[in-house]
Amino acid sequence: MARLFIVEDDASLRENLVRMLKLKGHECLCCESFANAAGEALAACPDCILLDLSLPGAYGHEVCRSIRQESNVPIIVLTSSDSEFDEVMSMNVGADDYVVKPYRPAALLARIDRALARSGSADSARRQLERDGVLLDPVRAEVSYRGKTVELSRNELLILRILMENAGSIISRSELMDELWQTDAFVDDNTLTVNVNRLRRSLQSAGIPDDFITTRRGLGYVVR
Repeated sequence: MARLFIVEDDASLRENLVRMLKLKGHECLCCESFANAAGEALAACPDCILLDLSLPGAYGHEVCRSIRQESNVPIIVLTSSDSEFDEVMSMNVGADDYVVKPYRPAALLARIDRALARSGSADSARRQLERDGVLLDPVRAEVSYRGKTVELSRNELLILRILMENAGSIISRSELMDELWQTDAFVDDNTLTVNVNRLRRSLQSAGIPDDFITTRRGLGYVVR
């Protein structure tokens, strides 16, 4: 089962889409504020996003671009536009696939499965991780230690998940930056430092020992 986030303003199409996807065992979340579609999509931490281009109060290509600047989550554009310009533009701003309405349900499901497969197992990205009493719940974006739980931001969650999945191995700064910001846009190296420091403060708030994440100078970071 995957968590899918749907950005579609046509209520009838949205309901039919949700019904079809739930029959296949997927969890579906829908955008409530199209003006904040990118923010809602990122906050939902979905395994895949289904995005319409024609939205009230928002421009679909800009929504796609904003999501891609913050996440590598698969994005499938679902649109009534068969314009070559819209298709090329969608791919240029980060979409993984482009599907023109009306679509065949079986074909759409196959494209969703393919997008999920390319991005890695949805279940593995959502499973709980434990190391030295530290429990990470990716679904709830929470870290717990000895009965105390702290909520994590999206970037804090991604950094901690990557480090805990590779516990004992050094993860370089460039690897972390590639995972967090898979985009052609320049990202200041200091941005990663800021996010790691925020994560460390969150871990301290949960009572987790300061040396749970160790900096290896010139190499990267490692969870012991």
